[in-house]
Amino acid sequence: MLRAAVILLFVANVLVFAWNKGWIAGASSSAPRLDQQIHPERLSLLNQKAVTALAARSCLELGPLIGDELLKRANATLAAAGIPSAAIESRSVDTGGVWALATIKMPSKDFRERKEETYRNAKIAFEPLQGFPDEQPTLVLSKHDSEAAAQAALDGMTKRAYKGLRVLRLQEPLQQTTLRLSRLDGVQTGKLNALANPPWGEKRKDCAVEASSAPAEASAAASGSAAGSGASR
Repeated sequence: MLRAAVILLFVANVLVFAWNKGWIAGASSSAPRLDQQIHPERLSLLNQKAVTALAARSCLELGPLIGDELLKRANATLAAAGIPSAAIESRSVDTGGVWALATIKMPSKDFRERKEETYRNAKIAFEPLQGFPDEQPTLVLSKHDSEAAAQAALDGMTKRAYKGLRVLRLQEPLQQTTLRLSRLDGVQTGKLNALANPPWGEKRKDCAVEASSAPAEASAAASGSAAGSGASR
């Protein structure tokens, strides 16, 4: 009898020890659940002002963003901020490049001096080409916002018997894109405001929030219902 009691007490102690160690099935899963449970003391209720701020809608225009690489970075940043691509309106325009009516690359100092003297005598304005080290020395007679305009200027000079001229592209046409976020909620706006050095930099401005279609649809439904009631009378 005493021996059986000792054995039962020993078994009970082993079971309690195993339970505390999580060795018994089902016991080990309780610890993660305890870690994941909500702690009421850590929660705080939002006041009406905070609720209103989160529910408020705002509109932002970002850009213009020049080039494809900057546009990709901006879209990736917005996605990371939880703004879906469907909520982003993209507006792109192509900016004209810059073309110049310029001399050929002048082979010597003497050649350059004779060209400059010719243009001064004819009262034709010119300036040294800036940048483009592989094209130096070169004189620029005029700049144009399209290749066709520069070519027309070259044709005009050719008719006047001026030689040694060409059309030189100074700047390639670029695409500028503006991103419009027309209905941002308070959380999304907060995330954008917290970004450090976003791809669009300081190029952001407020815009008019697009009205939700829900009130209009509700009004239309109400009107339709009223009309139906009137017809049934």
